[in-house]
Amino acid sequence: MARIGIAVAGFGLIGREHVRRVLDEPKARLAAIVEPDPTAAADAARYGFPVLSTLEELIARRLADAVILATPTALHADQAVTCLEAGLPVLVEKPFAHDLEAGLRLVEVAERTAVPVLVGHHRRHSPWIRAAKAEIERGTLGRILLVDALTWFAKPEPYFAPEWRRRKGAGPVLTNLVHVIDDLRNLVGEIVEVRAVASNALRGFETEDTAVALLRFENGALGTLSVSDGVVAPWSWEHGSGESRWFPRAGEACYRLGGTRAALALPGLELWRHEHDAGWMAPFECLRRTVAEADPLTLELRHFCAVVAGRERPVLDARGGLATVAATLAVLEAAESDRPVVPAFRA
Repeated sequence: MARIGIAVAGFGLIGREHVRRVLDEPKARLAAIVEPDPTAAADAARYGFPVLSTLEELIARRLADAVILATPTALHADQAVTCLEAGLPVLVEKPFAHDLEAGLRLVEVAERTAVPVLVGHHRRHSPWIRAAKAEIERGTLGRILLVDALTWFAKPEPYFAPEWRRRKGAGPVLTNLVHVIDDLRNLVGEIVEVRAVASNALRGFETEDTAVALLRFENGALGTLSVSDGVVAPWSWEHGSGESRWFPRAGEACYRLGGTRAALALPGLELWRHEHDAGWMAPFECLRRTVAEADPLTLELRHFCAVVAGRERPVLDARGGLATVAATLAVLEAAESDRPVVPAFRA
């Protein structure tokens, strides 16, 4: 079977990670890199593959079978539409779109063209998340009633040197909490109401540095979320799971899911329950599940290849991606308005 020719648009931090994995994947080949910035383009040229400045040039030259969009968030929707209209399947990095209007347009085009869209929430492919979802679907936890999720870390001051990172919309809610919300939608279900409080007390930027949210899920479960990019702590998915080579592994749980039969801590897959289901006065037993660890971005790429080849359906399509964005935007709206908010779109 011929390898799938994949172009990577955007040669920034995550784009380079995608390029590396495409080069390592036997079922794929790097067709081209799309990067308008001259400095980054010159760096990309060292790989020896075509480096183009626009997607339109890529499409005109018919170099690729599919495209990974690792460009700035504000460009995702328009660029994805360009690819879909040309018949090119796309893997769109998160967030799926920068606002609801752009996301709705992308959903409409995806459904009209029937060209596959895979949204790049790579934790959907994490062995830890997959194992947790399997436990939930087996009924191990019983009915889930409560969820608690922490995303605490300290970004260094140089991170905020670019002005856009200090502006509204560039804070940890849309940048980091969006991952957590997608994880919870995947594990628990659709979010139907959000209440939230946010603060910029640490740095005084336009954007928040800390936020806390309360979630109501469609199935009746309730959740608490907290995020801060100014807290020195090991309680984030990146530090807990060790799945990202950029962060030291602390191994601490950052998610807790509580059900009527058991509770589950992630990413360590620690399952807590009373012996023999005997009630709250019985001794606890803790079962630690194990998984074969694997790189989620590599698994995501393999899934994308299968989607392009027509062998699999996207684990997170355009509708699902927009539902995650809508629930995340609801956190910001609820914090700003000081009232409950119903997400404006559900899958």
